[in-house]
Amino acid sequence: MIDKFEIANLLRETGVLLSVQGGNPFKSKAYLTGANALESLSEDIETVISENRLTTVPGIGPSLSAFIKEIFETGESKVLNRLREELPAGVIELSQVPGLTLKRIQALNSELGITSIEQLEAACQAGHVRNIKGFGVKTENSILSGIKSYRENRAKIHLFNAQKLAAEFRKHVKNSARLKHIEIAGKIRRWHEVIDEIEIVAESAKPQTVFSAVQSFPTVTRIEDETDNKISVRLADGITATVYVTEQFGAKLAERSGSEQHVEKLKELAKKQSLDYTGDELLKSGQTLESKTEEQFFKHLHIAVIPPELREGLDELDLAAQEDFEDLIQISDIQGMTHCHTTFSDGRDSVLEMAQAAEKMGMRFLTITDHSPTAHYAGGLPAEELKAQWRAIDEAQEQVGIKLLRGTECDILADGQLDYPPEILSQFDVVIASVHSRFRLDRTDMTRRLINCMKNPHFKIWGHPLGRLILRRDPIDCDVEAILDVMAESPAAIEINGDPYRLDIEPKWARAAKERGIKFIISTDAHSTRDYNNLKFGIHQARRAGLRRNDVLNALPVAEFATFVKPDKSRITT
Repeated sequence: MIDKFEIANLLRETGVLLSVQGGNPFKSKAYLTGANALESLSEDIETVISENRLTTVPGIGPSLSAFIKEIFETGESKVLNRLREELPAGVIELSQVPGLTLKRIQALNSELGITSIEQLEAACQAGHVRNIKGFGVKTENSILSGIKSYRENRAKIHLFNAQKLAAEFRKHVKNSARLKHIEIAGKIRRWHEVIDEIEIVAESAKPQTVFSAVQSFPTVTRIEDETDNKISVRLADGITATVYVTEQFGAKLAERSGSEQHVEKLKELAKKQSLDYTGDELLKSGQTLESKTEEQFFKHLHIAVIPPELREGLDELDLAAQEDFEDLIQISDIQGMTHCHTTFSDGRDSVLEMAQAAEKMGMRFLTITDHSPTAHYAGGLPAEELKAQWRAIDEAQEQVGIKLLRGTECDILADGQLDYPPEILSQFDVVIASVHSRFRLDRTDMTRRLINCMKNPHFKIWGHPLGRLILRRDPIDCDVEAILDVMAESPAAIEINGDPYRLDIEPKWARAAKERGIKFIISTDAHSTRDYNNLKFGIHQARRAGLRRNDVLNALPVAEFATFVKPDKSRITT
């Protein structure tokens, strides 16, 4: 009899095939959500189906319920069979290669019979792909680069997904083993963009009880490693989850929440104080110093508790010695939502709906920044349609108490010019300038493009600066240091984009910008009111860079923010 994991795999295959086909993204996502829901189902699948209770499972509606029943009863699905017939063999695997569209996959399949990444790589290396119409040497090399990127990233998942999975895993283990203290650690706790392992620290004197709870998690497929106080398991989606069991919870949580470099520095600090930190416990003259909490652990070291986002082995121990974390940026500091789209471009909610939702959150201001004309794929606004948008902003302003600023996310064109003419740009309250095309310009041309933009007097905020899409598109190739040097000469800011699939700019470059005195905005890149939840991702990305309250413009009152971001008329020549 087919089990829930087999059905979930078929749901997931259907969702991916629908996505590759280019259909309704919400429909394909529903199949993936249903797969996760089915894998997490604690009840017997046969019982749930026989009692007609599938639609009571969160994430499974009537359509998915029918799909699941069909597979359970017949072993197959008409919808899935049709998709398999319509799409080329190996399309799911091949679609994982960045930049490989369905049209190209179909051409590779029909011309060379390629159905796997291994075959594709061999064909590229042999120079066969370049001979297909519409490909060429450059495309062939790009495909090889994409294959390399795929292999490096295939065992990794986005932070956003890892957090949800880790929370479910933690809750299951906590309840099953009846634990009081159990926390998510590792890169998830440090808010890294990409996660390759879920790490959990649990306090217990009975490791085997915890191990049994771990193994009973619905999506565990196998045990990868087990010692006296640690168990690692592989989950159905391919990621590894490791649980450490300890009685010195604070000491172990501190170890598993820091990078290797950070932990080494903690050990060096302990040694200077005649202590021995093993990672499992903190010892003084061979005796264990009780470290049930991280507060106890750091107190033994005579430093402040270091925020997890900073535990990378940089300057955090020096800051902790000075107890200098009080003004590290946090959500409560933010007074305005920035970089927000509406139905005037590719947003899903109206200006009024976006404004009301921001006001309900306690925001003092909101920037409406729909796309400019060149972003036609995202409903970019031609200049002649701006008046209608501005009228909608004025009408919404009459119904809300927060300040609405009219702006644009203006495309940076290939030569560095902005997408609207100067007479239009000067009428905005804020201009966010972003790259949305020509991502593969060579390093010299891309650097020149961005520096030209920085010198534009209307430029105020550099939107999702390096254009990356995590696990899908690498950052653009440019001389970031040179660009930051130019940017530091003008009153402009860098966006830290909170979209969990962007999280752009990286902490190392945010640190470099901060050293030059450049300011920041932390945005949600919201395309709906739900996307305001992205704010927490932007905040933690900023904290990883050590940004303080006074580094962030949208932590300012609206009048000060508006003054800073207004196009600088003193630099505009006519």
